[in-house]
Amino acid sequence: MAQRKILTYGHPTLKRKAARVAGVDESVRAIVKDLFDSMYAARGIGLAAPQIDELLAVIVVDPTPISPEGTRALALINPLVLSYAGSSVFEEGCLSVPGTFAEVRRPESVRVSYLGCDGDERIEDFAGMMARAVQHEMDHLQGVLFVDRLSRMRRSLLTKRLREIAADSQPDRPVL
Repeated sequence: MAQRKILTYGHPTLKRKAARVAGVDESVRAIVKDLFDSMYAARGIGLAAPQIDELLAVIVVDPTPISPEGTRALALINPLVLSYAGSSVFEEGCLSVPGTFAEVRRPESVRVSYLGCDGDERIEDFAGMMARAVQHEMDHLQGVLFVDRLSRMRRSLLTKRLREIAADSQPDRPVL
């Protein structure tokens, strides 16, 4: 298990949908370990498998560095939002869009079904920063970046910055 390169804005893999995991095995657990190693090395609070060029529905979150109450390190495999409630706005950033931050509106709480690393199904309610981190990472599984959730005007204000990031994000190999 190792720290992996995190793809940045403009890389085609970030716009693709991730495949559901057929079963939790050692290869999936290895991806989870790589996600945690990569996330911690980059000082992030969440990371999704597509961000390390693995198109599988696997995410990890650990918002404790910025919100220690009610948060913890957690891996979610095949996460699915069952319900949501409330609304909040918070400034988000992303390891795949370095140096870029913007306020994003998301549900305040979510109920999520997912598989744990043991392969068992769980249903859990998340609120606050934990809910935000889970939703942000789940967006990556659908090929959505937080900047895609911004208004056209706000995104246009970030255009120069996004073009700079994309110019530095040339794929290491051909991508379909």
